[in-house]
Amino acid sequence: MVLAVTLAALLAPPLAPPLAAQRADLQKVIRRQVLANGLEVVVVENHGVPLATLEVVVRNGAFTQSPEFAGLAHLYEHMFFKANARYPEPEQTIERASQMGAVFNASTREELVNYYLTLPSDSMAAGLEFLAAALLSPKFLPGELSGEREVVIGEYDQNESSPYFRFDQEMGRRLWTTQFSRKNTIGDRDVIRATTPEKMRAIKDLYYLPNNSLLIIAGDVNPEAAFALAARILGPWKRGVDPFVAAPVPPIPPLTSSLGYIREESVTLATVQIQWHGPSVRKDETATFVADVFSDLLNAPASRFQKKLVDSGLWEGVVVNYYTLNNVGPITISGQADPQKLRVALKALDTELREVVKPGYFNVEELNAAKAQRAVSSAFERERSSEFSHTIGFWWSVSGLEYYMKYVDEMARQAPAQLQDYARKYILDKPHVTGVLLSPEARAQLKLTEEELARWGVPVAPAVPSPAAARKRPAPRGSR
Repeated sequence: MVLAVTLAALLAPPLAPPLAAQRADLQKVIRRQVLANGLEVVVVENHGVPLATLEVVVRNGAFTQSPEFAGLAHLYEHMFFKANARYPEPEQTIERASQMGAVFNASTREELVNYYLTLPSDSMAAGLEFLAAALLSPKFLPGELSGEREVVIGEYDQNESSPYFRFDQEMGRRLWTTQFSRKNTIGDRDVIRATTPEKMRAIKDLYYLPNNSLLIIAGDVNPEAAFALAARILGPWKRGVDPFVAAPVPPIPPLTSSLGYIREESVTLATVQIQWHGPSVRKDETATFVADVFSDLLNAPASRFQKKLVDSGLWEGVVVNYYTLNNVGPITISGQADPQKLRVALKALDTELREVVKPGYFNVEELNAAKAQRAVSSAFERERSSEFSHTIGFWWSVSGLEYYMKYVDEMARQAPAQLQDYARKYILDKPHVTGVLLSPEARAQLKLTEEELARWGVPVAPAVPSPAAARKRPAPRGSR
């Protein structure tokens, strides 16, 4: 028994610092400098394994995409580890990465593009030179661009083969209306096919600037040496005009009325999505912390919300989510239900959402458990330098690192009153898009219409007697 306890202790995740102490803890781990050219550099020291992760984050992503550039932030990402002035032949970048023992990759999201490689820590200088060459002197060879266009189109086609992807795309068009291209990472097939090297250079010149980028060096590194290396290799990178002054991102137009959407596909269960425009870090930072606590509480398996909707058998599953973004994050409630239960399930969901603003819906024990879980998750993700690097990069891009440094502490401050205010401000009786994916047979049987879905979540006003009826004298008691 003693041995079992010892092993359990050894295998347990690291304990989180006490709530309201996360910022102080992160300040010990994350070291920051800003170079003269505006490049922010973050160093995270972790000597657990002799590896280093180098990551460059650029505020590019879908939110910078006007319709004529839809999907090109992602295509640029595909072109990053291609021919450049230092490695001019297409195969040289792959060969050099192999020589260094590096594993590299990249990703594109709504408000960032990141490029990263993990390699032995004694090759850190060579790795940073490798990244710098890709950043500063890409060639955008027509042959390589043509090949990557087809790769991206292939990814698009693969996604489009899924009925759930097609459903998500159409929901996005209704939720974001004229600014859908700025929320749609994968982009537009025709725009991707027509892309030229000139458009790639236009993206580079506008967004790939040190004052619009972050360098993260994490792992088995010496911080002072890492900062000096960053200054030597990337210090000459020339600063440019703030891209969001040169090309301002237009605001997301608010939804003015609720919409319904039905997509017919060969599916068994009805899939439901209900989406609202949620808070923006830039405009309502406090609400973004509340939104995450709210979602955590409703998603907890033992919550009243889950018991009423899922444990009751009305829904196969229901998930509440808020996606933090600088430019309006969506609130999404998604779930699946038997088509024959769909109307009852939707009614029950509306009823339960209206309960959350009543006193006593959220209890202190549930609230404290959700906060503690976030604190543990925050501490645990720091164990792997590469994952921690991605976390830092995401928060830097959408909110700035100050937001991340105080994230857990701010969540710890939220109380039931703030949760209820959030529901009133962003969810209850607010314009939204209600979408349902179901089979043609189920729709025909239910006689479900988009107009009916557009009315979901709109409270029914009590009937008011007509003036004529009000003037009628009541019948004598006992009469027929």
